[in-house]
Amino acid sequence: MQARDVMTREVVTVGPETSARYAAEVLADRGFAALPVVDDDERLVGIVAEADVLRDRLPQDPRPHLRRQEDTAAAPPPVLVHGVMTRAVRAVEATADVADVARLFVDEQLRSAPVVDGGRLVGIVSRRDLLRTLVRDDAQLRGDLLRLVEAYTGEPDAWHVEVSEGIATVQRTGGVPETSAETEEEAVRALARTVSGVIGVRVLPAATAVPSQH
Repeated sequence: MQARDVMTREVVTVGPETSARYAAEVLADRGFAALPVVDDDERLVGIVAEADVLRDRLPQDPRPHLRRQEDTAAAPPPVLVHGVMTRAVRAVEATADVADVARLFVDEQLRSAPVVDGGRLVGIVSRRDLLRTLVRDDAQLRGDLLRLVEAYTGEPDAWHVEVSEGIATVQRTGGVPETSAETEEEAVRALARTVSGVIGVRVLPAATAVPSQH
């Protein structure tokens, strides 16, 4: 499963020449932690976060600071996004494995990351997007995996698939593999890993056919 399979495609963005105040309004109104910044070609050029627009924008109340010698002639903060945004963006490729994305979120304590394809912004993936993959109903997961296996092998009545708590169990119950059993097992495992919500897979040996009695 890849980032493009779980990402949110409708992304609210701002441009480098957007007012920093407007960016702050969007962050506050939408409850976002950050906004991707894109140029006219939809290429990701930065990200503006809550901390970026808060920095130096809340003037100190002079009353608690009467004994401090403040520089009252300090330059005003930048008014456009390009002056406050972070340019070193931690983005992920659309084809990134969601397991790697989850590890990135944990290791770097990220809440979300822009998703790019060839440098262009195509979506955004968040912790919530990843969590949604874990709460799909087992019956849905079973149906998705069974369809994939049957389509891959071209044998619609030769497989038994069960899913419990996201763990899939797959077994051939009829027919014979066109390739070796080992190759088919690896293919089935790979197919299972593409199903959003499947967190593990067991491929059992093919069931032995019971000979008919005459």
